[in-house]
Amino acid sequence: MKSFMFFNLVFALVVTGSLLNGCAVLGKECTNIPTELSSHTFRYELLTSNNETWKEEMFSQYHLIHTEESVWSNLLPRKVLKEEEEFNWVMMYRNMKNPDGSNVQGGFLNEISLHDVRLDSESEHGKAQQTNLEYLLLLDVDSLVWSFRKTAGLPTPGKAYGGWEDPSVELRGHFVGHYMSASAQMWASTHNDSLKEKMSAVVSALSVCQDEMGTGYLSAFPSELFDRFEAIKPVWAPYYTIHKILAGLLDQYLLAGNAQAFKMVTWMVDYFYNRVQNVIAKYTIERHWQSLNEETGGMNDVLYKLYTVTGDSKHLLLAHLFDKPCFLGLLAVQTDGLSGFHANTHIPIVIGSQMRYEVTGDPLFKEIGTFFMDIVNSSHSYATGGTSVSEFWSDPKRLASTLQTENEESCTTYNMLKVSRHLFRWTKEMAYADYYERALTNGVLSIQRGREPGVMIYMLPLGRGYSKARGYHGWGTKFDSFWCCYGTGIESFSKLGDSIYFEEKGEVPGIYIIQYISSSLNWKSGQILLNQNVKPAVAWNHLEATLTISSSEEGTSPVSTLHLRIPFWTYQDGAKAVLNGQNLSLPTPGNFLSVTRKWSAGDKITLELPISLRTEAIKDDRPEYASIHAILYGPYLLAGLTSGDWDVKTESASSISDWITPIPAAYNSHLISLSQESENSTFVLTNSNHSITMENLPESGTDSSVHATFRLILKDCDFSEFSEPKDAIGKSVMLEPFDFPGMVVTHQGKDESLVVADFADTSDSIFRLVTGLNGKVGTVSLESESQEGCFVHSGVNYKPGSSIKLSCKSGSSNAEFEQAASFVLENGISKYHPLGFVAKGVKRNFILTPLFGLRDESYTVYFNIQS
Repeated sequence: MKSFMFFNLVFALVVTGSLLNGCAVLGKECTNIPTELSSHTFRYELLTSNNETWKEEMFSQYHLIHTEESVWSNLLPRKVLKEEEEFNWVMMYRNMKNPDGSNVQGGFLNEISLHDVRLDSESEHGKAQQTNLEYLLLLDVDSLVWSFRKTAGLPTPGKAYGGWEDPSVELRGHFVGHYMSASAQMWASTHNDSLKEKMSAVVSALSVCQDEMGTGYLSAFPSELFDRFEAIKPVWAPYYTIHKILAGLLDQYLLAGNAQAFKMVTWMVDYFYNRVQNVIAKYTIERHWQSLNEETGGMNDVLYKLYTVTGDSKHLLLAHLFDKPCFLGLLAVQTDGLSGFHANTHIPIVIGSQMRYEVTGDPLFKEIGTFFMDIVNSSHSYATGGTSVSEFWSDPKRLASTLQTENEESCTTYNMLKVSRHLFRWTKEMAYADYYERALTNGVLSIQRGREPGVMIYMLPLGRGYSKARGYHGWGTKFDSFWCCYGTGIESFSKLGDSIYFEEKGEVPGIYIIQYISSSLNWKSGQILLNQNVKPAVAWNHLEATLTISSSEEGTSPVSTLHLRIPFWTYQDGAKAVLNGQNLSLPTPGNFLSVTRKWSAGDKITLELPISLRTEAIKDDRPEYASIHAILYGPYLLAGLTSGDWDVKTESASSISDWITPIPAAYNSHLISLSQESENSTFVLTNSNHSITMENLPESGTDSSVHATFRLILKDCDFSEFSEPKDAIGKSVMLEPFDFPGMVVTHQGKDESLVVADFADTSDSIFRLVTGLNGKVGTVSLESESQEGCFVHSGVNYKPGSSIKLSCKSGSSNAEFEQAASFVLENGISKYHPLGFVAKGVKRNFILTPLFGLRDESYTVYFNIQS
């Protein structure tokens, strides 16, 4: 019996490659019908709708298409599940792939524990982490576990959260799993005691629920959802939620040492192992494959990880059973058939297959991960590093026609970072490190709304004239959203330190530094404490990083190597590396600078890397879209502030610096907003579609705040004399709208409205800034240089939208006139970002600012660049 099964297994393994083509044939039939049901957004709207006719119509078409029996089924014959102790198929498979018993992971870079990395609290990443920590601490334990207690038949104190955690939503409980992972990661990153107490309380509450049910089952919804799943009846992805719970419990054990969580996760897996075994025993393994066409999250991934902890062959076998053959088969034969697939259903399956490679050493799964990353990056990725439109992959190299509000689901970026992280650890190839930096900088940092805890986005709009605040979802809320992207969002901002450093074991150990983020590393095996200080990037300077060994165990620290990434976006001219005052020879960009020595306290490496400006064509091979490009400064994607314009003409420019120039740091001190009080409200001078009006005082980070900010341009004055707006009083000035560089406010004559026009050397746009005619401290008035005695004038008791005119003062004193011509002079509501530039356009110029720095402002990340 054993020898017969062994023969069948060997035969199956030998023919795997050829039979996988059978999966490729039906690859598109690897998802729910109708396809819209794969979308989380669509499914939530459908299930929460009161339109029963719509529900009936959609679910009447629901079925999961039969996928062809393949060798993947043969690899897991039903008898294995029944005769596991007699014949350990799983361990035999590992031995065949790794006959000498060596460690499969040999040659991989090791992860650095979050416990050993600390972010600088003043860095962009440190501030983002702190914002997320504040959100995790805001969330209430009773509200998080409310539906778990309800399902277990326990009392339910408190109030359930809303959104996707509402007790009526079938996906409820998914965010709680993410919360356990995120809080474990955040605790490892900060050792915040309050968070440790809260996350432990969540685990304890869930343990009570699991004990009460008594079977090992644990979820916020009853097991009846799995009955529907196994019967191929409409249900919203119950294994998706189970994956999150399993991953959260495992992270609580691995990162926080919670032994209770470990008992819970293994008991849960026993329950689901038996469920899957029963399905296969009752029907066939093919029936199980069919059920996987409903989204199952990263079940294979978490089960492979659990196996690395337990060594329990059941866990490895169950992980294999969640490897989705109809999708992985496409990748195994290296076919780009991604279009039409729901992106975030399938990226986690690839991540799981990468773990299968790390666990078993099977090279097929290494190739699958490598090919997948190649095709996503080359044909399906935007300049942010993100992918997907309305949650799905579109046709390859056809992205120009997909730009809209519903681009780049945040979950997909979270998961693509995992894919690239695995690949970098395996290969040390720079392309994967470059990708990680790009996607983290633009796709992750961009999804928080400034420093507001618990306010994040689902999609990252990439169409022209759109905003993060305007879209199907817009910004979420703290307690009533809980989308899938809220779950991955809180994880992303809890583990920002996990991919700065990687460790290489060996006779001469080493650290790979792949991101320049101010942080510290306690490298225990290297016996040194490394401090990385990175000056905030600016538009007019180099990246400057200093690495200092602040302590070491004298006489005991081994010889080791620091490998410093020299990214592709820099260039050698002007680049510099210095070790303790001695210049080092730098490799070409796209390689690592490796420095080997016995490190001592006080050793210091300084690195200066020029940051290049460049344009990057959208991934679209149609000639009519060849002019569509993004603009990047190093890893930073620069968005142009615009309501829709995107035309740039470079004409005879020989260099990108001929049409894109950095904004000097001093310009922020030249920015002003002019306000008045009227009928107990505050109004500000505003550029309203090239007409000057008075509008309500806006919140910063909005289109209105941009339109209410102007730059003072001094006429015939030395800018060195101008350090703050009040320094301009008594001088002749022009007003340049913040987002229309090169244009100025101009009057059209007495009693005519003010407008915004192209800059021209005429006196109609020059005003003398004088102390306010009303005589109040802090106010100013603007007197026309060409019309002496005429002032910028708002009127009396006006409403929002009232036009500003040039009005002339009569001979006698007029209090109303003087008040209407006096404005409070304040610093500009909007500010130029340190990474800000000006790009010359066809009809207007553009302010460029990094995408991650925007909140509600309208922008474009692609431009129509005509040469």
